Amino acid sequence: MAEKSFKYVIIGGGVSAGYAAREFANQGVKKGELAIITKEAVAPYERPALSKGYLFPEGAARLPGFHTCVGSGGEGLLPEWYADKGITLFLSTDIVKADLASKTLVSAAGDTFKYESLIIATGSTVLRLTDFGVQGADSKNILYLREIDDADKLVETIKAKKNGKVVIVGGGYIGLELSAVMKLNNLDVTMVYPEPWCMPRLFTADIAAFYEEYYKNKGVKIIKGTVAVGFNSNDNGEVKEVKLKDGRVLEADIVVVGVGARPLTTLFKGQVEEDKGGIKADAFFKTSVANVYAVGDVATFPMKMYNDIRRVEHVDHARKSAEQAVKAIFASEQGKTIEEYDYLPMFYSRSFNLSWQFYGDNVGDAVIFGDNSPKSDNPKFGSYWIKDGKVVGAFLEDGSPDENKAIAKVARVQPAADSLDVLAKEGLAFASKI
Repeated sequence: MAEKSFKYVIIGGGVSAGYAAREFANQGVKKGELAIITKEAVAPYERPALSKGYLFPEGAARLPGFHTCVGSGGEGLLPEWYADKGITLFLSTDIVKADLASKTLVSAAGDTFKYESLIIATGSTVLRLTDFGVQGADSKNILYLREIDDADKLVETIKAKKNGKVVIVGGGYIGLELSAVMKLNNLDVTMVYPEPWCMPRLFTADIAAFYEEYYKNKGVKIIKGTVAVGFNSNDNGEVKEVKLKDGRVLEADIVVVGVGARPLTTLFKGQVEEDKGGIKADAFFKTSVANVYAVGDVATFPMKMYNDIRRVEHVDHARKSAEQAVKAIFASEQGKTIEEYDYLPMFYSRSFNLSWQFYGDNVGDAVIFGDNSPKSDNPKFGSYWIKDGKVVGAFLEDGSPDENKAIAKVARVQPAADSLDVLAKEGLAFASKI
C-alpha cells in the first residue's frame, strides 16, 4: 500500500479542519506541506447548518453554500481552494491506527501517512441508543444527526413520511433545533426528554419556560421527565412506536435521537495524556506528545478566565482553537511566542423566529429581564448570572449585533453587581454602560 509524507497533517475534516487550513494559508504554508484526512466525502463545512437550513422545506442550504469558513463571515473554502493552495484533501479516508511515536497514521485501506506535526481534529460522534442496548433501537427511521450523510437521510425520510409523526428524543441543542425544523416541514412533532426542563446544562428554569411555551404554541408537544426505553417496528422493520419509561406509547413514523456526543479519542488512547474525557492540551493546544496538537471537541484546555480546565463542544471554540494551534505551530518553528488562548465561552442557537446568544459562565444566581412572554409578537429578554458579587454570564434572546457584543463584554469584564433587583430593572442598559 502507498506511503505518503507531509510536514503537517490534520486528522478530521470538520469545522476545525477548515479553519486550521485557512490559518495555514494565512501563515504561508508551502504547497504540498499540508494534508487533511477525513472519513467524510466532502471538504470541511459548517456543521451547524445541518440542524437548521439544510432541513428547511424551501430554500434549503446545500453545499457548496456552507463550506468553511462562511460561518464566521469569511470566504467559503471550496475543494478548488485547497487545490489552489497546494493543500491535499484525502476524502472518504478512515484512519484506523495512529502511532504517535513513529508519527504514522494508517487508513482502513492500508495506506500510510507520515507527518512531522499533527493536529487532532477528530471531533465527536453521537451517542446511539443501540450503544445502551435499548430494545428496538436498530429499527429503520431511527435517525441521528452529526454529518452531512445523516442530514441527507433525514431529508429523504421527511419526504417519504410526509405529514407523518416524528418523535425527538432529547431536549438539548439537537432536540430544540430539530423540533423546530421538523414542524416547519409540517410534521407532527413530539419532543421527549428526562430533565425537568429543556437545555438544562445552560438554561435556567425561567429561560426554559419561555422556549417550552413558545414551542407548544407552535404545535410542538413536549413530554418531560421520562425516557425512551424501547421501540416497536412494522413488518418492514420501520419504527412505528416509541415506548416511554412512564408507560406511555407514542406513534412515530420517524424518530430522531439527540442525547449527546462523545469525543473521538480512541485512536490515541494510551499514547497521549487525557483529562475530563478529552486530550489534555495547553494554552497553545499542544498535547503531552511533541508536535501533536488537539483542537475543538477533543481538547481539554486551560480556561484562563476561570482558572480551570475544560472541554468545550461548540463551533465557536472549534474555529478559534484551530486557529490558535496553527499560529502556535508557526510561532514555535520561528522561535516566536504568541498569546495564550483566553477563551470566552460562547453558545448560540436559532430556531423558528428565535435567536439567542450566551457568553461566559452560567454559575451562581440568575436574574431574568425584559419581555419573556411566549405570546408576545416580538419577545426580547435576557439573563445575567452573578457569582461573588460579579456578573459572570449573560444571555440574550433577539439581540442586535451591538447588543450581543455588549453582553459578551459584560461576561468578559465581569463587572460588579449590587443586586439582582437592580440588574432585573436595568436589563440591557446595564450592559450598554460597561
